[in-house]
Amino acid sequence: MNVRGKVVLVTGANRGLGKAFVSALLESGAAKVYAAARDVTKLDIPGAEAVELDITDLASVQSAAQKCSDVELLVNNAGYMHSSPLLSESSVDSLRQHFEINTIGTLLMSRAFAPVLRNQGGGAIINIVSVLSWLNIPESGAYSASKAAQWSLTNGLRNELLEQKTFVMAVHPGYIDTDMAAGVDTPKTSPQAVVQATLNALSEGKKEVTLDDAGRWVKSTLSDAEAAYLSPL
Repeated sequence: MNVRGKVVLVTGANRGLGKAFVSALLESGAAKVYAAARDVTKLDIPGAEAVELDITDLASVQSAAQKCSDVELLVNNAGYMHSSPLLSESSVDSLRQHFEINTIGTLLMSRAFAPVLRNQGGGAIINIVSVLSWLNIPESGAYSASKAAQWSLTNGLRNELLEQKTFVMAVHPGYIDTDMAAGVDTPKTSPQAVVQATLNALSEGKKEVTLDDAGRWVKSTLSDAEAAYLSPL
């Protein structure tokens, strides 16, 4: 899919990667870009159409699908990451919150917009997953678990939406230079680079995308006897 002339909705558009997506889509000639966020007062992207949306709230999601009934590309970008080792006191509550936003939120959005995309001839869904869907590190146990589930969910959606010709892509970035990863001391990719690589991959019809050397290495080891996720990190 080429985004020129298309109508797109981006979740989590008020900052970071979501904001970069909205700007790049407008620059690439998208006909309309819905910038969705829980607090629309924080949306300040000229040319975008603000949409109030809480992806964890079914009524909010359904309302957005009714208002944005011309969407041809859905970018499920909104996400949550909080440091939470699996054996910590707060791990159960943290796991629930990570799943509610990263996994169930993606499902609610995809389910609500599937008929919208079908009515536009199929369209496409981009799910922003993570390299951490393939391995789990101590600082982000709950996040990694939710992203592993989101990856599996994406693969299931791809199969179920095949009949209506909706293309589904999973994007697995490593650490991105945004507020979400501000406290992580490691090399990061700029949001703009992630967006450009994603849109290029969409135009090429790639179903799954890794964006950096670390991500490509992790994925390449998945079938090895000593896969990356089996080694302590």
